Amino acid sequence: MENKAHAMAAGIFVVVVAALLVMLAAWLTRDTGERDTYEISTREPVTGLQSQAAVRYRGVEVGKVGAIGFDPKATGNVLIRIEVDREAPVTTDTFATLSYQGVTGLAFVQLDDHGRPGSRLAVQGGQPPRIPLEPGLVAKLTARGEVVLDQVQQFVTRANLLLGETNQRRFATSLDNLGQAAADASQLARKLQATVDQRLDPALAETTQSMRSVRNVADEFGRTAKRLNEPDGPIDRLAQGSQSLSHAADAFNAATLPRINRVTDDASRAMRQLGRTANSIGENPQSLLYGTGHVAPGPGEPGFTPPKAAPQQ
Repeated sequence: MENKAHAMAAGIFVVVVAALLVMLAAWLTRDTGERDTYEISTREPVTGLQSQAAVRYRGVEVGKVGAIGFDPKATGNVLIRIEVDREAPVTTDTFATLSYQGVTGLAFVQLDDHGRPGSRLAVQGGQPPRIPLEPGLVAKLTARGEVVLDQVQQFVTRANLLLGETNQRRFATSLDNLGQAAADASQLARKLQATVDQRLDPALAETTQSMRSVRNVADEFGRTAKRLNEPDGPIDRLAQGSQSLSHAADAFNAATLPRINRVTDDASRAMRQLGRTANSIGENPQSLLYGTGHVAPGPGEPGFTPPKAAPQQ
């Protein structure tokens, strides 16, 4: 009896302790703040999202997922009901995305906004306000991945067309033509080399000989110029003769030319006097007989006056 009493007391003690632990856990996990309910309707898959999953606003936990179901207002849409602390700034600019925690694959709801001012979401018609769900990083990568896969498929298709049997034959023909063209170019190069060796070398030899002749003529000109420029050479003698001629011209201008000018002036004056004398003789020829005095006019000449008769005695 005594052993049974101890066992019963131990069992009662364990039950009481377990009940206290449950009550403590419930008290610790109780929600002390006020929360608002919002809904998210989307056609995107919500793989990994479970009830009681966290709801974060820019990384800060502000609530949890209350329920996940189907939207009765939109056939095929998934309806997510979330509970968010009333202190969270949920406005008309707020949108939701699905994010994933590390490598576990568990999803949570991430709230964010575009930075535009907006009023706080309010209940309309007794229904919780709805927050739009935008594609997250995984959804964007999936969409881009589909586009990339389509482009890869197009590339593979075009590569198959390019490397088809017909094009391969064309490539082989093109390669053969290129090989033939290379052989023809090599043969042409050899012919050009032979032509250069046969014709260009003699021309170069003649050009070299002409250059030597020109060089010899230039050397002769150099030696001639050197002889002309030597002291007491032709250039110096020509310079001395030019100086003597210059001195003679200076002496002629200084002495002889003034004398010639004076003689010319005297001859000019004599000619003018002779001219005036000839003019006087031409006007009065009688001056040669009677001189240059006044001559009385003769009979028949203007101004002639007959002499008076002598008085009788």
